[in-house]
Amino acid sequence: MSDHSYDYDVLVIGAGPGGYVAAIRAAQLGLKTACAEARETLGGTCLNVGCIPSKALLHGSELFHEAHDGAMETFGIKTGKVSLDLDAMMAEKTKAVDELTGGIEFLFKKNKVTWVKGLATFQDAHTVQVGDTTVTAKDIVIATGSSVTPLPSVEVDNDKGLIVDSTGALDLKKVPKHLVVIGGGVIGLELGSVWNRLGSDVTVVEYLDQLLPGMDGDVRKEAGRIFKKQGMALKLKTKVTGAAVKGKKVTLTVEPAASGDAEEITADAVLVSIGRRPNTDGLGLENIGLETNNRGQIETDHDFRTKVDSVWAIGDCVPGPMLAHKAEDEGIAVAENIAGETGIVNHAVIPGVVYTMPEFAGVGLTEEEAKEAGHTIKSGKFPMMANSRAKANRDTDGFVKVIADAETDRVLGVWCINSVAGTMIAQAAQAMEFGATSEDIAYTCHAHPTHSEALKEAAMGVQGKPIHM
Repeated sequence: MSDHSYDYDVLVIGAGPGGYVAAIRAAQLGLKTACAEARETLGGTCLNVGCIPSKALLHGSELFHEAHDGAMETFGIKTGKVSLDLDAMMAEKTKAVDELTGGIEFLFKKNKVTWVKGLATFQDAHTVQVGDTTVTAKDIVIATGSSVTPLPSVEVDNDKGLIVDSTGALDLKKVPKHLVVIGGGVIGLELGSVWNRLGSDVTVVEYLDQLLPGMDGDVRKEAGRIFKKQGMALKLKTKVTGAAVKGKKVTLTVEPAASGDAEEITADAVLVSIGRRPNTDGLGLENIGLETNNRGQIETDHDFRTKVDSVWAIGDCVPGPMLAHKAEDEGIAVAENIAGETGIVNHAVIPGVVYTMPEFAGVGLTEEEAKEAGHTIKSGKFPMMANSRAKANRDTDGFVKVIADAETDRVLGVWCINSVAGTMIAQAAQAMEFGATSEDIAYTCHAHPTHSEALKEAAMGVQGKPIHM
């Protein structure tokens, strides 16, 4: 099967969730495969400075919060004086990252994927310079991911620990007294909630009128209420125009998004989290005649081919939500397409989760998008307050909402807020993948008592028949 005029059948550029999965799948399909990665460890942003370390800190901070803020005492557990050893929490985070990045190195060896260390630059459509070596391949997959979008007026310096991006916010040496988070999206709220639970006063500054852009309107409204209740200060419809560091403090200048008088906010640390942008600079795309679109993304067709023959692209550097699991699915699909099989990703059913406590999750269309697409909709909404398991556990924040097409009853979107929303959304995604109606979910027997019953009840609510409400 191998083509001997090239070093490899497939070269994948980038070893994040998209790239490493593509490389392993290509090798499993019998293709001689290499993966170029410049980091000292595999796994990309996700494993090294993203999804994984942030979840370790979220979990640790939740445990601290439960012990420190009396949630355990409600159930009769007396712990005495609770204190925080931040170094130990950080060490546990690092250990989780090391285990998982090492796990991918093991999988590369097991599947005979060659790791070529260094930054990759195209020489031509089959030749890539990686560090000091030149590698040729019959097919090349660009899986270079994304990096933090800078905010021109606010200069990030993670080493100083004063103005940080998401990488720096995972590694602060002490709990800042006042943390300002610029950006009310997923990353800002997850990391803001970590430090909020560990004792920071957190202020979130968001340009739009609500948090969590892209999520369903009801979810966004509820998010504002929940984070306020947890003690975060929200400055919505506000833009940051400048930052000055003096000693150990940062002074931010902010003003109303619409226009109005500027004011100053003083903080001990500032997190810039206004989004991410594709990593395409320095890749030598000009050497193969490949342009990016106006958002810096590489456009592909349905099979993930670029307009250059033999060059493919997946993950954060192509259009679509910048999510690790989307990249993974595309990684499997692109490898199967290169091997001459059929690899497909259904981009209409990609779940998204915010791992705060409670979690926020959604899949499919928001109510706003469904109406914009011309659907007449029926929706059912069930509050966690009426769910017996949530009630018993004393975690009754949130709701589940099912949006269906009024004529066909086909489920168009599911949105939920609760402590296990991220896990619950998998069931909704699976149902939608099979073209479920709200009735299909409503008549599926759900175990009692579970949080998941709220999804069943919300589906029953689409036809106006929930039992427990």
